[in-house]
Amino acid sequence: MKVTISKRVSLLLLAVTGFLLTISAQQGKVIEELTVKSAIRGKNVKYAVYLPPDYDVSQRSYPVVYLLHGYTDDHTGWLQFGEINRYADQAIKEGTIPPMIIIMPNGDSTFYINSYDGKDRFEDFFIKEFMPAVEKTYRIKAQKRYRGIAGLSMGGYGTLIYSLKYPHLFAAAAPLSAAVLDDSTMAKMPQQSWQMPWGKLFGAELAGNQRLTAHYNENSPLKMVETRSADELRKVRYW
Repeated sequence: MKVTISKRVSLLLLAVTGFLLTISAQQGKVIEELTVKSAIRGKNVKYAVYLPPDYDVSQRSYPVVYLLHGYTDDHTGWLQFGEINRYADQAIKEGTIPPMIIIMPNGDSTFYINSYDGKDRFEDFFIKEFMPAVEKTYRIKAQKRYRGIAGLSMGGYGTLIYSLKYPHLFAAAAPLSAAVLDDSTMAKMPQQSWQMPWGKLFGAELAGNQRLTAHYNENSPLKMVETRSADELRKVRYW
């Protein structure tokens, strides 16, 4: 009798272990508190990564999506509030998307661009330091056709900036509810509202049309779209 019970317990444990291993195999890995050392920004910049379910048991390389958070959020936002890992696991399981790596940098409140005074050059960091670093760290297919970018609000703005400025780097872009304002709205904005975040990016003491500087125009998605040809805009697929 004792032997029978022992066998049943062993079989139960084996079944549970097998079930847990199956569930685990269908889930990607998330690592939140990673850093890239930046000489450009003079500090370590945090990021999070999602690795697809088969990453640890394969030798293959993967497409990558750079996923940008919104204003006042950080590199954990898409995981903690967006549950992007759960949606990615499900979409990969269903075959809706291929297994991929998702990289989520901490953009602070930079809007992912260089500040007008050069004190915080996030854009230069992202293009020159961050992307090369993570694409060497993980098995990422480092070619345009395997690289996408997406983001919400401030992250949507950053998505437009990078896809319009660097169409040779990104095959697809998804700017979600992008924080894009026209010239009139920017010029008429009350000074208190202008100070943060726009003043930090374009000049805190500027008022009215003085705000529409060369640096502002260089980082206005609306201006960028107006000055590019249809062929140039078609270099990236937008969603």
